[in-house]
Amino acid sequence: MSHQNRYPKTVYLSARDLITLVQRMGLPACIAGVAARIEADYLRWTEFDKTARVASHSEVGVIELMPIADAAQFAFKYVNGHPSNHRHGLPTVMAFGVLADVETGAPRLLSELTLTTAVRTAAMSALAARVLARPDSTRMALIGNGAQSEFQALAFRDLVGVREVRLFDTDPAASAKLVANLVGQGLQVRVCTSTADAVKGADIVTTVTADKTNATILMPGMIEPGMHVNAVGGDCPGKTELHRGVLEAASVFVEFEPQTRIEGDIQQMPADFMVTEFWRVLSGQAPGRTDTAQVTVFDSVGFALEDYSALTFMRDAAAQLGIGEIVELVPEATDPKNLFGVLRGEPRPVAAPTVAPAQHAAQTA
Repeated sequence: MSHQNRYPKTVYLSARDLITLVQRMGLPACIAGVAARIEADYLRWTEFDKTARVASHSEVGVIELMPIADAAQFAFKYVNGHPSNHRHGLPTVMAFGVLADVETGAPRLLSELTLTTAVRTAAMSALAARVLARPDSTRMALIGNGAQSEFQALAFRDLVGVREVRLFDTDPAASAKLVANLVGQGLQVRVCTSTADAVKGADIVTTVTADKTNATILMPGMIEPGMHVNAVGGDCPGKTELHRGVLEAASVFVEFEPQTRIEGDIQQMPADFMVTEFWRVLSGQAPGRTDTAQVTVFDSVGFALEDYSALTFMRDAAAQLGIGEIVELVPEATDPKNLFGVLRGEPRPVAAPTVAPAQHAAQTA
């Protein structure tokens, strides 16, 4: 076995690297690329070793690990959710992720995932709506105008065909921020005075709120025939956005049912409440929307497969653009059984030729 394979270098993509990557590729191309990668990976659903995420809850938030693997690669994401972080000048969500070889366990990629999570969440939302919403949907209500709202609006513009966005947030400054960021983006934007005002006449309703509470942001009386509800904010035990009556009157679709039963809006429903995993719709094994009057709900909590897709997309895009650096996460020793030797200053193996990020990623893809 060569030195290069025995002691693999890890590609590191920093927050600045990901900003540069998105700026160079363009946000629409990144969202579309991640959506395409998610769809392709969902279509090979049975190839993945899946598990619900591991969560550590506190009174102020949650810290989670999200693992998944296929036969070749293992991935995990570290992510938090702390709704009050903005008071301390911190993001509500912060994340990073890893890709590793299943064959050896060697870490191949260490990457920022805070910006990437916003891209992948928007990509997943738009992919689900493209499949489940009415094809003629052009008007969306966007309830919750925080850090992920711009990504949602632009993803629905590009992948679904939304042209009008109606905004509501309990914080008027958040809506003002969103309006300013959407100037010149080809969307008709209107700030509304309430959730009910924003939802009225909408084809799609996206809820992406942050408060860690059992909320009822959408009530049954707000739901109109043919609506598609994209419920993103309810993503941990004790945190919901939809009144149970909304769920009872809709066809509900989820990512990974064992996880969504614990974390999604369906946590308030009995264990036998019927839901359909989205991969089954994509693969043609289950119906999605069956008529124009049907109300559909995508109860999205975020699943590790989507992060796997986003990590592999960003790795490949960074390789093409020559972005990223090589870091050494594994101590190099001449004898891998003599780890103690590195502390004694024993000679390291002869270094392999330097491999640029683009070449390295191509070799390990």
